[in-house]
Amino acid sequence: MNQFAHFLQAVFVVPLALLPIINPLGGSALFATITGGSERLAKPMARQVAINVWVILMVAMLVGTYVLDFFGISLPIVRIGGGLLVAATGWRMLNSDGGDAIRDAVVSDTAELSPNEIARRSFFPMSFPLTSGPGSIATSIALGTRLSSESSQHYVIGVIVAAIGAAITAATVFLCYRYAVRLQRKLGDVGVIIVARMSAFILLCIGIEMIWAGWVDLNRALAP
Repeated sequence: MNQFAHFLQAVFVVPLALLPIINPLGGSALFATITGGSERLAKPMARQVAINVWVILMVAMLVGTYVLDFFGISLPIVRIGGGLLVAATGWRMLNSDGGDAIRDAVVSDTAELSPNEIARRSFFPMSFPLTSGPGSIATSIALGTRLSSESSQHYVIGVIVAAIGAAITAATVFLCYRYAVRLQRKLGDVGVIIVARMSAFILLCIGIEMIWAGWVDLNRALAP
């Protein structure tokens, strides 16, 4: 019984550590904006984003440290790179006139996005870096260092714990994004425009904050 309780505790450590950083409720407004307010498009994209998030978190927990070491990339650089992507996306959304390809398909209501196209569009920027960005990746890498390598049995148990914890996190992301459009519809046309512009501005600020955090970390590492 104590072992089962310890197992459950280890499982829920993952979503409890990651969800405050991912903040799927805050990201739901951006998701609704990116889908153009289409309920039909929101469901498959939310599902694909959740799958992408699960894969990214698992890769970060299992091999993130080795990948960064192999390429000689530090976490501050990851934060700066992710911040540049987020800021650029926010700036583009802030100055967008609604001509995005996804929105065009939604407005015309005649074009169908193939599963491959939905998978491609759901990865950037919604899956990475907006949902599973540098912060959640860095946290996942830190969680991955806790995987026991004392024996193959302990390591397998650690991988199972990580997989279940990441699945709970991804499921929470799916639920928040799946019903984001319904919440947006209640705001009305004017509310949608306001939320879209405010979300884009907040996204720009988040990107700048990520760049600043990475820069501070770099300077701290270089300080004597």
